[in-house]
Amino acid sequence: MTARTDWTGRRLELEIGPVAHGGHCVARHEGRVVFVRHALPGEVVVAEVTEDAGGGFCRADAVEVRTAAPGRVDPPCPLADMARGRDRCGGCDWQHASGETQRELKAAVVAEQLRRIAGIDWPVRVRELPGGLLRWRTRARLAVDRRGAAGFRAHRSHRVIAAEDCPITVEDAVAAVTGRRWRPGAEVAVVADSTGEVHVTAVDRKPQRRHSRPVARQVRGSGVARETAAGRSFDVAAQGFWQVHRAAPDTFTEVVARMAAAPAGGVAWDLYGGVGLFAAALADQVGPAGSVLLVESSRRAVEDAVQNLRDQPQVSFRAGTVEEVLAAADLPAPDVVVLDPPRKGAGRDVVAAVTERRPERIVHVACDPAALARDVGLYRDGGYQLVELESFDAFPMTHHVECIALLEPAARGSVPEVDRVRRG
Repeated sequence: MTARTDWTGRRLELEIGPVAHGGHCVARHEGRVVFVRHALPGEVVVAEVTEDAGGGFCRADAVEVRTAAPGRVDPPCPLADMARGRDRCGGCDWQHASGETQRELKAAVVAEQLRRIAGIDWPVRVRELPGGLLRWRTRARLAVDRRGAAGFRAHRSHRVIAAEDCPITVEDAVAAVTGRRWRPGAEVAVVADSTGEVHVTAVDRKPQRRHSRPVARQVRGSGVARETAAGRSFDVAAQGFWQVHRAAPDTFTEVVARMAAAPAGGVAWDLYGGVGLFAAALADQVGPAGSVLLVESSRRAVEDAVQNLRDQPQVSFRAGTVEEVLAAADLPAPDVVVLDPPRKGAGRDVVAAVTERRPERIVHVACDPAALARDVGLYRDGGYQLVELESFDAFPMTHHVECIALLEPAARGSVPEVDRVRRG
């Protein structure tokens, strides 16, 4: 029997290849693939293997740079310093890369996922949002170590790296959490809303009674974040969903509204509609004679949406999963469908339910390139083609990227131009 390969703890000198989805780059050593964090394509680094399950690949962290890429910079956060070895914060992936380099890497990942999963060659450019690389994050969740200090987990680990600051998060929010002690093992969620109010919620992950649910306790703030976007005000539960980048709600609403172009008097669906951000824009487009259906699984979010859009009677609300609601037979056929699913994407059943209604346009918002590519492929199976894609660096310093895709019905028997280029 062949002995199991285990390189854990071994240091390898590696020539770094292309970027891969997930915040690392690809290298090869002795016939195996090594996924390397804290490196850049084209570099030569010494990397320490951190995980090795014995198969065809392992994971490693760069601990020394022999030949640096032009886009390498010094990380602005001390918790991302290479000298810390494995004790680096796992929250950021690209602090060692310039902003331009980060956006190029993310564009490469989106394009590669579309090519590999959806079979589409599509030119991708990731746009910068206003505000720069630091202090853009208004929402964060921290873990608490055994001593009661708040921090962030190491990459692919439950270890907590205690933190005094987080340069990508707004200062008032971080100071509200890191300046005190917490119950060991708890999690702390912090939100800085548009008014400047800071909301802190402590979640006890180890309840006193067996089988009881985690207990959330409001420590600071009202627990209702008041946000402003697209000229409107929105109330959001402090632990509810809202875009974390300061500039994202305005930018995304503008792009979604432009792509949707819902006709006056028409019918629009806002699936995974949250507290009503996109539904508000759709309601303005269809006007009083039209209708907008907002579907959201969180009942608290639906309650907030009802209040946020109380001046838009053309909006109706359904609390439930998108799959359950779309299975109903009494829904009017939509002219436009907007979807903003969670990171896992919409999936086969939802895409099929949407394409069967034959809307004129589908606007799909995605925060995971692989899920986007899979869903684009499913839309194509349902007779729709990708006609526009906008990508945004809504999560600087991390590997995450936000994409907004416009899909329209493909002409019968036609082959999208991007597919002709790929196949030709």
